[in-house]
Amino acid sequence: MTVDLAVGPSVLGALLIAVVLCALHLGAPRIRTLPLVPERATGSFAGGLAVAYVFLHLLPEIAEGNEALGEALSDVVRPTPMVDLAIFLVALAGFTAFYGLERLAERHGDQAGRGPRAEAVPGSSGVYWLHLGSFLVYNFLITYTMALRLRTGVAFAVLFTVAMGLHFVLTDRGLAEHYPVRFRRSGRVALAVALLVGWAVSALFAPSSALLVALLTALLGGSILLNVFKEELPSGRHSSFAWFLVGLVVYSALLTIVTALEG
Repeated sequence: MTVDLAVGPSVLGALLIAVVLCALHLGAPRIRTLPLVPERATGSFAGGLAVAYVFLHLLPEIAEGNEALGEALSDVVRPTPMVDLAIFLVALAGFTAFYGLERLAERHGDQAGRGPRAEAVPGSSGVYWLHLGSFLVYNFLITYTMALRLRTGVAFAVLFTVAMGLHFVLTDRGLAEHYPVRFRRSGRVALAVALLVGWAVSALFAPSSALLVALLTALLGGSILLNVFKEELPSGRHSSFAWFLVGLVVYSALLTIVTALEG
């Protein structure tokens, strides 16, 4: 059985989750360097967890959104295989946009100077704000749809929060590597604020259209897919398959249990 929330409690629950995610953003550097917990273990565990989330929850959720999109368009256009691909094209657009921004960051991000005491040299300011801006939208969408997630299933929303929390800790590492000068000064705070703004907008203008939610979920899903495989599947030198497997099995088991209870 599942626990569904009314509008008021779901908005308050979404605020609590937004605050927790903000704290994870701001504390990410300390979390990654916890004593007695090697970063390769936390990265691999988070990677396994995130991959399980992608295959067992995110992709089925996007497929469900495709059904909502088909129903919304049924009175406008005749169902065709191309219409059936529409939601996945939105997800592909999200994936491609974030990949393009990642390539820009690799070319124009802050560059390390020469010598053992050299400091990072700031790269293109425009690329920094464009790249950070994409993550601001990313965070906004997560908390903008959180109250709706809580209303449709508390357990799934909590599992989503766990996945996103660990995900934030590792995407923080990637942004800090690209922009060690500017991200430390302003990036983390801006990302935390975006989470609160997303919640505030949802509290004032709650998403009510199933079609809108499906499109936003697909766009968010495409970007999550890229970030999961880029940040949370580290190279063999910095990863542990055992910890990856633990994360994958634990999260898969939790999702399976929640899905069985919902049925």
